[in-house]
Amino acid sequence: MLAGILLLSSAGMYFLHWVLFRDAHHIFLYMVGDIAFLFVDVLLVMFVLHRLLVVREKRVLRKKIFMVMGTFFSEVGTELLRLVSACDGNRERQAGILAVSPAWKQKEYASARRGIPVGTTLDARQADLAALRSLLLARRQFLVGLLDNPNLLEHESFTEALWAVFHLAEELSLRESFDDLPDPDWKHLSIDIQRVHDRLTPEWLHYMEHLAGEYPYLFSLAVRTNPFLPQKSVVIRD
Repeated sequence: MLAGILLLSSAGMYFLHWVLFRDAHHIFLYMVGDIAFLFVDVLLVMFVLHRLLVVREKRVLRKKIFMVMGTFFSEVGTELLRLVSACDGNRERQAGILAVSPAWKQKEYASARRGIPVGTTLDARQADLAALRSLLLARRQFLVGLLDNPNLLEHESFTEALWAVFHLAEELSLRESFDDLPDPDWKHLSIDIQRVHDRLTPEWLHYMEHLAGEYPYLFSLAVRTNPFLPQKSVVIRD
């Protein structure tokens, strides 16, 4: 309806011009010129203005996603990674790889991403499963709220990490006790913990790189609370 009204309005103005000036040559001269420029106008809108708007929208969305990630790591993720990494047989090697510092540049972050140990190196028998269960159940409503955030639909890898966390929380909550579990069950829990580690660790590193470039004061605290370092303190001594 709107398109029809606009077309009729345009035709009406051209007709009024002809009634007043009786100059069809002038009307068609400018009409052809306007139509010719229309293609350039479409080009500018589609390939310049549209792209600028898309870039701006992606930048805003990226900031929103990192805000969600920051809330997650502050409330749950950092402590969760600390508990998970405590049962890692390669903890010392991983600590060396993930010892993020203010001196790191893009090259160091890329090298750390390639060097993150993945596979079956975590043993659930070495984990504090009671503490893991307590943490995840206490933050269950918070985690559910994160999944309701539409911005996470644009960050598939982080959403997959959240699903791994949810699954581990459900597995732990349904066991009344962790005493005398059979070997197959220990193996199953080890795989669930390993999945959380393998999917969440790269997200943590990505988040740290973002903080280093955008929020140095938040990055400073995140470095001092690095969950992969066994010896750490938030107190600044030098």
